[in-house]
Amino acid sequence: MPAKNIAIIGGGPAGLRAAEIAAAAGATVTLYDARRSVGRKFLLAGKSGLNLTNSAPPDTFPARYTGHELPAAFFAKCLAAFDSTALREWAASLGIETIATSSGKVFPVTMKAAPLLRRWVARLRELGVRFAMNHRWTGLTHGTPLLLHFATPGGPATAAHDRGILALGGGSWPATGSDGGWVPILEKSGITIRPLTSSNCGWECDWTPETRARVEGRPLQNIRVTAGPTTVSGEIMLTRYGIEGTLIYHLGRILRQMPEPAIHIDFKPTFDIAQLTRKMESVRRAFLREAPQRWRLPDAACALIEQFHGQPDSAAALAAIAKNCRIPLTRPRPLAEAISTAGGIAWSELDDTLMLKKLPGIHSAGEMLDWDAPTGGYLLQACFATATLAAISAAAH
Repeated sequence: MPAKNIAIIGGGPAGLRAAEIAAAAGATVTLYDARRSVGRKFLLAGKSGLNLTNSAPPDTFPARYTGHELPAAFFAKCLAAFDSTALREWAASLGIETIATSSGKVFPVTMKAAPLLRRWVARLRELGVRFAMNHRWTGLTHGTPLLLHFATPGGPATAAHDRGILALGGGSWPATGSDGGWVPILEKSGITIRPLTSSNCGWECDWTPETRARVEGRPLQNIRVTAGPTTVSGEIMLTRYGIEGTLIYHLGRILRQMPEPAIHIDFKPTFDIAQLTRKMESVRRAFLREAPQRWRLPDAACALIEQFHGQPDSAAALAAIAKNCRIPLTRPRPLAEAISTAGGIAWSELDDTLMLKKLPGIHSAGEMLDWDAPTGGYLLQACFATATLAAISAAAH
């Protein structure tokens, strides 16, 4: 039986992984990307340290993934076939040693993405993968063969393949090529797409000019933040438009579900209301003015209390607010600024090998699928694992 001729559309981590698996299985593989080089978002993500995966116990990973009608057992099965240990072993096979931090995040020892990407691309070339750059996918004609249509610098082009794997990313960081341009193409084929929305991003808040002047660029450390049923501890960064940081990213899914999104901040989690009140026992007025000295409450925290709760008229009232300060939020930051994307191809459109039911022979992987996860290595882990599953199936069918 002749080797299958498989097209990979998208040169991010999911596309590169799918190309590697399919080529290693003996398929003839061509990887198409709209840009002149692959891995642009991968490189950008690695500027502050390439967080490949997490060292948390593998059986805890599936609970980190959510999505509308996400099959309950999907990520348990998918990650079991390519888990965090397998990803670190894969990096080691490219000569890239990894290290786990105290928080569980796993990075290359060098922290950089470029050395890994160079070795990865070299491996793909050794496997015979052909790279077709500056090919923006514009549509398909489903049949035998599968015809894929592209816009290229030389004009429209069409390529014939036996099967295809779509790995075009979500809609965040569009300058890297991950712009969601695939959505209308699939919708024309009757594929249901859940709207792409910002995930792992900052949230906006309507500061007054006076508050903005006091909080912009200030961190709030050692705090406890609650949204709905979830409480997380750590720090946030206050910006000109609202709130940034890993802590708020982890609450994003809950905030998006709230009709009126808001967080509750405990500025002094190691003290209770009674203890804070006693520290103000000699104060009779201007309680908020005394808080920086008596409680070591940052001025930025005082500014938030003043805007949203006014000037409390007693020490006990101020203590209660400092332990549960409600901050209303307006909206997540724009999709172009988000680290990742929620939404994507509806799970009802996919079989258990990530093949599109309405387009047999075409699989999808990575952020195109309707899943969401926090930062910390869970995003790339899912891209690698879903691409592995899709490519194994595409090469075997």
